[in-house]
Amino acid sequence: MTLDVAQRLKKLLAGDGYRVVMTRENDVFVPLGTRAAIANSYRNAIFVCVHFNSARRAGADGIETYFYSRDSLPLASAVHHFVAGGAPSPNRGVRRRGYYVLRKARVPSVLVECGFLTNPNEAAYISKSSYRQKLAEEIAAGIRERSNVRSSTSSTAVATIPLQPYIDQTKVSSSKRSRKKSSKSSKRKKSRKSAGAEANPRSEKQEG
Repeated sequence: MTLDVAQRLKKLLAGDGYRVVMTRENDVFVPLGTRAAIANSYRNAIFVCVHFNSARRAGADGIETYFYSRDSLPLASAVHHFVAGGAPSPNRGVRRRGYYVLRKARVPSVLVECGFLTNPNEAAYISKSSYRQKLAEEIAAGIRERSNVRSSTSSTAVATIPLQPYIDQTKVSSSKRSRKKSSKSSKRKKSRKSAGAEANPRSEKQEG
């Protein structure tokens, strides 16, 4: 599904004169580091990740767009403005989060979640090629209009697209990483203590 939307998006943007580089052309897994490296190998580029969401709760639904670096907020605002505005799903907002590809990309980059495959209603929409085409068109519109994003305090006449407010979830990501590191560190300490307990009796016997 995601690859289908990305290929439709590529066709639309190429038709507008954009040079589009895909991180994959077939249904294969590309490591996260490779994706970021591809994005970073082009000057004056932007990086757009197209995703579909999932959740344990079947009722979870909506469109959300993620970014990390501050210079990616205008792109996230524009893409989200069009995708959320053109979809029949709830608007879950723009969120700042430290996903690997967003943290490692040195160009403006966003990850747009185009709905939940685990939600029966949204899955029904997503299964239709006409809807996936619509998603590609809205993402393309956001890419084209990203330079027209303005903050509400801007002195410019009327902003075409407002700079979106966002939920900062970077602390959530960092706390999870800290817990993982702490857990690993604790396991290593326990391992060292166990090894020491086994070695000490031998030492004592040799000394005695």
